[in-house]
Amino acid sequence: MGSFSIWHWLVVLIIVLLIFGTKKLRNLGADLGGAVKGFKDGIKDAAGEDKPAEPTAAAPPPPPPPQVTTGQTIEGEIREKTRS
Repeated sequence: MGSFSIWHWLVVLIIVLLIFGTKKLRNLGADLGGAVKGFKDGIKDAAGEDKPAEPTAAAPPPPPPPQVTTGQTIEGEIREKTRS
């Protein structure tokens, strides 16, 4: 009763695969990997705050947001923020 054998874990794995499917589990793994990578990059950036920032070319300011009136629905898509 104390520990589970390999057969118990195989049955649990098969049940999880049947419930969630391989596509959802693959997407979950990719999302988790991206989150870990972002966390590591954030830690690197935080550790490098003592160093002076390298001069970069000034980017043009973003365009002003469109005028929105009450009761208006705006459709669009969400894009991930990327570093360039």
